[in-house]
Amino acid sequence: MIHPATELRIVNETIGYGVYATACIPKGTIVYVKDPLEIDLSPARYDTLDPTYRVIADKYSYIDEKGSHIISWDIAKYVNHCCRPNTMSTGYGFEIAIEDIAVGQEMTDEYGMFNLTTSMACFCQSSSCRHYVGPQDIDIYGPFWDEHVREALSCVASVNQPLVQYLDAETYTHLLRYINGKETYRSVTCLKASVPVISIATVSTVGLAKEMVGKTRARRRRN
Repeated sequence: MIHPATELRIVNETIGYGVYATACIPKGTIVYVKDPLEIDLSPARYDTLDPTYRVIADKYSYIDEKGSHIISWDIAKYVNHCCRPNTMSTGYGFEIAIEDIAVGQEMTDEYGMFNLTTSMACFCQSSSCRHYVGPQDIDIYGPFWDEHVREALSCVASVNQPLVQYLDAETYTHLLRYINGKETYRSVTCLKASVPVISIATVSTVGLAKEMVGKTRARRRRN
């Protein structure tokens, strides 16, 4: 579930749709929570999909630490990647604003945390653009991303949190324990799938990459 102060808009003809803030979303705000309504495709279930549906799953899902493809039921699946994003996933499973997001600003996140099965071209045009986002990025940039996430988590208790009620009990407990100094920080590297994720889609990866440019969340992997 995505933060309620958001709406879907067209970014441009190349990128397609994106998610924009309809109110100020302060740094430290939880902006996405994996709730019970999300479609959770286990590796076994994903492998049994017809190729036509597998392409759709690849386009609109992200891959979690269990290797499952997660497809959001709401507009969260349209959040685009940026190499200098204003939100990031956390080792707790939810996503958080790592800076203040202004009204009318596009919400972006880091696809490098989504267990990509292959590299994808990036055209975010930020000053930090890596040009390609790939499976190895979390190992390279994990410590840098952790700095941003830890700083954002320090603001969690001081801002309005409309999504906190949707956190599962275990995640909420771990978050509270960390905030209160009773538990160590969970690195974003906790998001890495325990076993390598291999895509068995029958479409050419080159064609798929072109279709997914700027769209899908890790493919969310979204657009």
